[in-house]
Amino acid sequence: MRVRVNPRNFSGVVRIPASKSHTIRQLLIASLANGISEIHYPLDSLDTRSCVSVCKAFGAEITEYRAVDLQAGLNPNPPDENGEKLVSWKIRGNGGFGHPAVNSHDGVTRIDVGNSGTTLYMALAVAGLQTGTFEFSGDEQIKKRSAAPLLDALADLGVCVRSDNGCAPITVKGPWGGGKVSISCPTSQYLSALLIASPLAPAGAVTEIEVLLLNEKPYIEMTLSYLTAHGILFDFSPDYSRFVIPGGSSWKTFSRSVPGDYSSAAFPACAAAISGGSVTILGLDPDDTQGDKFFFDMLNQMGCEVQWRGEEFTVSRSRSLRGGTFDLNATPDLLPAAAVTAAFAAGDTALVNVAHARIKETDRIAVMAKELHKLGVSCTELPDGLVVHGKGGFRPAQENCIIDGHGDHRIVMAFAAAAVGGQCSIEIESAESAAVTYPGFLELLGAERVW
Repeated sequence: MRVRVNPRNFSGVVRIPASKSHTIRQLLIASLANGISEIHYPLDSLDTRSCVSVCKAFGAEITEYRAVDLQAGLNPNPPDENGEKLVSWKIRGNGGFGHPAVNSHDGVTRIDVGNSGTTLYMALAVAGLQTGTFEFSGDEQIKKRSAAPLLDALADLGVCVRSDNGCAPITVKGPWGGGKVSISCPTSQYLSALLIASPLAPAGAVTEIEVLLLNEKPYIEMTLSYLTAHGILFDFSPDYSRFVIPGGSSWKTFSRSVPGDYSSAAFPACAAAISGGSVTILGLDPDDTQGDKFFFDMLNQMGCEVQWRGEEFTVSRSRSLRGGTFDLNATPDLLPAAAVTAAFAAGDTALVNVAHARIKETDRIAVMAKELHKLGVSCTELPDGLVVHGKGGFRPAQENCIIDGHGDHRIVMAFAAAAVGGQCSIEIESAESAAVTYPGFLELLGAERVW
């Protein structure tokens, strides 16, 4: 799908969708618990729907509840054909996926994770607890994303794994024997996967994890907060280089709401900053561990006014943006939004220490440099980052500029946000991918469907 986004001043009040990272963790934990859990106001998106399918394939029973909003804007989830929005999921877990829903005659449970890397990595580890055989696949992007470090660690724990050089399709069969493993985590999802699964190893089995490299540390803090809340015992070094998790624990049932997503909030904030507007964002928890709240510190340093009022967060701009240097190691998902914002700043903006942005849905460093060039914005690629040579906006070489979104939701949303502050319309291809994490964002910007 191609859409056209026109220049405008972006201002207003926006309720942010729930966090994808929290939603997927809660779905898996609820499915691993023995009993009924409730997740209120989860993110209803393509990625979380993939996780729901995975949990059902593992044998969890999931019932959804929908309702018409009683107050406009209360629930950011997209409505169905009846105008109702997802309110909650009720999940009946089976104490560790002991009875998977086998969907083939050969005894192999085949699971499609769509575009969701988070779902894939965490489900791989959980499948390693089982004696059944599971085969994971996904879309074309997933089939290009290697999980080799995680698969090697699972193999060292006694799990049988087969893959195409670390890529899907991936076959996993337990049981989990425990032991000591070393792993490099260019994505924190590898470590989160091991932390979620390890407590359910058999009693007496101890999983010791030596972490050789760790990016995106705030997401490990998020995962550890769940272990702590559920009373699961673990030991770790303060620098997160070593974890020891005894088996024989269990996840508990729960009932809780999902906090808003700082990663998604970056895009309406970016649109307001670029267009000189003012946006008030609802639904964010100022005390949440999500690392992408750093984007609002960046905007403040670049010249925006950022204010908290209770749970309302306002971003506005009344003066010119300025460049700066920002370390995105903990927050690689911010690179697309940060790069387009930098294009509207005066001077260079260096986004550094973020080599792992090259192994997301796309090589986001190369893709952002390529697509910004179409808008007349000069960039310098670094092995571990991107320098954007901002000149206060963009001046495309041709009037009808077409951006390739490369099927990457964050690339699509970043350029949609950039378009509102430009001097001409921008058309964006593969725009449908925005629904992976933020259904309704393009409509929020007034995007028009071209085809």
